Amino acid sequence: MSMLSKLNKYEEVGIDSSVHSADAHKLVLLLYQGALLSIAAARNHLMNNEVGAKGKSISQAISIIEEGLMASLNLSVGGELVQNLSALYAYMSARLLEANLRNEVAMLDEVSRLLIELRGGWEAIRPGETETAPHPSAAVREKVVTLNARGNEGVSAGVRQALNAYQQI
Repeated sequence: MSMLSKLNKYEEVGIDSSVHSADAHKLVLLLYQGALLSIAAARNHLMNNEVGAKGKSISQAISIIEEGLMASLNLSVGGELVQNLSALYAYMSARLLEANLRNEVAMLDEVSRLLIELRGGWEAIRPGETETAPHPSAAVREKVVTLNARGNEGVSAGVRQALNAYQQI
């Protein structure tokens, strides 16, 4: 087993442990982190002319954004903020798709910066230790159930784990 595959295996175990012990707030942070890691991997693959691996990493990032982050939004409760966040997620997905088609590092970097900014904002609103963790709304649970019903079709293992853990909250 190569050193890279050993590191990947170690990372998978760490992610599994984090997902299984995470509250709803932490799961969103894990989704941000997963999207950022996928974009970083895509950037690396792009720089090394690894077209297939680049496409797979970008697809994984899009999947995390659309099926993880977007799916967790409650559009009926969040008002303008949630509408804007949904539009931003859609924009990021479109930019990633365009980056894949045009082999544009700048577009990958743009989406990474946006995700880092959003992750920082999410970290800043971390519930206090004495507060109860937020629970997903009925709409979020419905979307998670719908995604889980699809099986593994077009959903990466990381998103699948996050969805499974999210459903248990």
